[in-house]
Amino acid sequence: MLSHLLLGTNDLTASRQFYDAVLGVLGAAPATHIHVNGFERYVWDHDGTRLMIATPRDGQPSTHYNGFTLGFKTTSIEQLHRALDAALAHGGVAIEDAPGWRRAPGNDRYLAYVRDPAGHKLCLMFREAWATSA
Repeated sequence: MLSHLLLGTNDLTASRQFYDAVLGVLGAAPATHIHVNGFERYVWDHDGTRLMIATPRDGQPSTHYNGFTLGFKTTSIEQLHRALDAALAHGGVAIEDAPGWRRAPGNDRYLAYVRDPAGHKLCLMFREAWATSA
């Protein structure tokens, strides 16, 4: 359904370092630096998904917004914690409840929430069904 996701940032360097660290734990290669129509951005392609970061084209400051969460799938609780550690070591801020299980009938999942250096809300998620289907 989705072709890509582009997140705005006011600091391309800090955001690139953050996502290189977090996405590297999840198996992605470091970002590719590209220019599109005179605008600079960084791109990660991994497992059929494309994530990009860029400064806003309209020249206005980038802001995060309430109600949006970018979720990243992990293959184990250990990988989730390594990604969280990488996020926190690269300017991320832990938010909401402590990492742990959220139980619901047929939908048990282990979650951790963090904000990236630009303030975007991320969820790191592990589900046992993903580990058993791999």
